[in-house]
Amino acid sequence: MGAEAELVIRNGTVIDGTGRDPFQADVAVKDGRIAAVGDVPGRGRGRGRGRGREEIDARGLLVTPGFVDLHTHYDGQAVWDSHLAPSALHGVTTAVMGNCGVGFAPVRPGDRDTLIELMEGVEDIPGPVLHQGLEFRWESFAEYLDVLDAKPRDLDICALVPHAAARVYTMGERALALEPANQGDIAAMRAIVADAVRAGAFGFSTSRTISHKTLKGDPTPTLRAQEDELAGIALGLHDAGAGFLELVSDWNEPDPATEFAMVRRVAERSGRPILFSLTARHDRTEAWKELLALSNKAAAEGLPIRPVFPPRPIGILLGLQGSQNPFSAAPSYKAIAHLPLAERVRAMRDPAVRARILSEDRVTGSTFPLITRLSFQRMFPFGDPPDYAPPRESSVAAAAAREGRTPEEVAYDMLLADEGRSFLFAPLTNYGDYTLGASAELLRHPNTIVGLSDGGAHVGFISDGSFPTFLLAYWGRDRREGTVPLPELVRRQTSDTARAAGLHDRGVLAPGLKADINVIDFDALALERPAMVWDLPGGGRRLLQGARGYAATVVNGTVTYRDGQATGALPGRLVRNAPATAAA
Repeated sequence: MGAEAELVIRNGTVIDGTGRDPFQADVAVKDGRIAAVGDVPGRGRGRGRGRGREEIDARGLLVTPGFVDLHTHYDGQAVWDSHLAPSALHGVTTAVMGNCGVGFAPVRPGDRDTLIELMEGVEDIPGPVLHQGLEFRWESFAEYLDVLDAKPRDLDICALVPHAAARVYTMGERALALEPANQGDIAAMRAIVADAVRAGAFGFSTSRTISHKTLKGDPTPTLRAQEDELAGIALGLHDAGAGFLELVSDWNEPDPATEFAMVRRVAERSGRPILFSLTARHDRTEAWKELLALSNKAAAEGLPIRPVFPPRPIGILLGLQGSQNPFSAAPSYKAIAHLPLAERVRAMRDPAVRARILSEDRVTGSTFPLITRLSFQRMFPFGDPPDYAPPRESSVAAAAAREGRTPEEVAYDMLLADEGRSFLFAPLTNYGDYTLGASAELLRHPNTIVGLSDGGAHVGFISDGSFPTFLLAYWGRDRREGTVPLPELVRRQTSDTARAAGLHDRGVLAPGLKADINVIDFDALALERPAMVWDLPGGGRRLLQGARGYAATVVNGTVTYRDGQATGALPGRLVRNAPATAAA
């Protein structure tokens, strides 16, 4: 190996990210790269006496590549925070942000509030937090990347160009009015995307879902973008010779097959990969299967169109500490919502207050659009440890039927448990038959990608940045119906996600590649119950979920976390794409 390594991880069970069987080996790190995987000299001589200046004894532990998360929303947090929790707490060493078509560049000074309002509504990141945390020392996307580049972090980040920002920058009020883009608009957005990719962006993201709205209820500016607009912007990726297009849609116009055919044509014209979010909706239970089949067919025909799916239900955490609970819109609850938690719990235990809240309309007047999709049949006590696959008989509705009470009464009492710190879990997707069958089926297909964690977003009612830990612990160990081999689960969130993003220097433990590494006590690996913390700019709150079992996380050859605690090292950086030159 030559000169002394900076770090040697000894005696571990290596799962190298390729999908091959585990093997016993040491891993040596030098200059931020993996120097050797095998029998590194110095074994058995004791700490500090071997060939590594720092050594980790990984006997009985797994040694894996760091996780690469393709779907996060740290666009704001990465500006003000060097610690990108929750992702960094769950073994993520590279995060791709800028998904769903929302973000903060490019931006004209007069449009800053518009982009903040959109991010606040779509991704539940409070406006006051964004106003205080963002200094907007940029206009172009390249300038935004420079600001990100100047700040050290505990993991690497990659950025996508958000369609909404590019559209508002180009079209102004016409974008907000959902007017079709003309050829001049399309040419301008194509140039914005091409220039951004040349500056280091990893691609372009867009949204076509009606669920993405501002807090005022206005739809995302990209909702009605036509095929010529999407294809024109995707050609900006072609012009730069790099990058992928990320897409989220309802697949309603007029049906999944017709809209997917449009997506195929965009891929064919641009020659660039497309990743789209795929969830098993509860109201259209067969649509995901149709989209899976269409994407598998496209892949078999050489078109790189891949679905990204969640490994567990995407669900809302309803609680008195969060931004939503089943009674948030009830007038009598609104009257006490401003009180500190302990005072609010005390008030809610008053029989008269309880009676008033339970008698009131809890839907009309709600500022939470998803309230109409919440059902007590699919609402469960969350528990500690948290249960993401609760049995049907544990639902609020089932408990109410057994106890001879109304579901509202049961939910009310469950919210007051643990002095108001408990949560109700309400799955919105991927739990239609009260099993994780949809995610199990999607895991069986090689063209699918595990993701959709939304790390950094939905800070008041969703806590899915823990997806990487859940994937390993549940699917690799805890699932009663049968587990998935660990090498495949590791491959799914290391080399597979890295290659999908266009990152070819990471995701596998092999000499010469980046030394992004997790050392995991697999038997102890577990999710903690989410807790509310007040650590955002201006004292803003967010749900934060930690994990147990990560003995160490290494980024760029430096240990960033030991036993779940930050070491203070900040070796993470902005990763810039390195596009090739392509003909226009």
